[in-house]
Amino acid sequence: MPPTTLSGHAHPTTGRMDTAAIREVSLAVNAAHLFIYLVPETAEEAAKLGVTDREPAYLAFRSAAMGAVPWQVVLAAFYNFSPRSVRSMTGVWDAASPERWQAARFVAADRALRRVGTGLTAGQIAQARSLIDPVVAGADYAGKPLAAANASVALPADPLVALWQQITVLREWRGDAHLSVLAGHRLGPCDCLVMHAATGRAPVGILRTTRRWNDEEWAAATARLVARGWLDADGTATDAGAAARERIEAETDEHCAALWAPVGDAGARRLASLITPIGEAFTAAGTYAALR
Repeated sequence: MPPTTLSGHAHPTTGRMDTAAIREVSLAVNAAHLFIYLVPETAEEAAKLGVTDREPAYLAFRSAAMGAVPWQVVLAAFYNFSPRSVRSMTGVWDAASPERWQAARFVAADRALRRVGTGLTAGQIAQARSLIDPVVAGADYAGKPLAAANASVALPADPLVALWQQITVLREWRGDAHLSVLAGHRLGPCDCLVMHAATGRAPVGILRTTRRWNDEEWAAATARLVARGWLDADGTATDAGAAARERIEAETDEHCAALWAPVGDAGARRLASLITPIGEAFTAAGTYAALR
């Protein structure tokens, strides 16, 4: 059955996507997905599986869809984490199977979504699914390991959690695409984080704490970016660096054009508006206060 538009007619699948629509829906997807890494319910469900440290729990929850892969595979898929960070997950598959981690992740998402209350009606959830499902089904997963793994996970019975899992697939799809763009620009795992911090996209303290690059590695990455003319000696982004960082985002958006073609600009924007209350509910609940 072909995907339908808001009016019930077939979505256009030809012509160029508006990159502004791609950026809008990508931001909404990320905002609707992000809470799972910060809510207390996630830590509580990890503790039930015998893992109380945040770092290995995060790594297990996010990589569970790939199966019981060794930490080196997770390092490759996650890209910007240091080896010492990802190595901390050693033993998580002994504590519980990936299937149990995935099930616990859905329980955490369900509990958190119910706690904050998104206000989405059954009709809105169904409409969002009518837009997101053809995108997930029609996506090209070549070179997209985290997205492909999540697309293979059976959807949970709860409609809102099932919608969230479809959102997760697309969040990881763009993330996988972004990593290929970073690699194409020769922006390595630590370098991309230094640039991320320098352009004000995330607090440096959080990036350093969660990815665990040490002072020497961070300084070496900074020096490489200074040599490229992307940073000043004090670590401030130059105009050239800021332009390069935005160019990377724009190229990622362009990479995503084919992904969103099944629903077109109008469908992408409508999906963004439908799922925006998820991110807003968690923001109102104070979930992201630590990220500011």
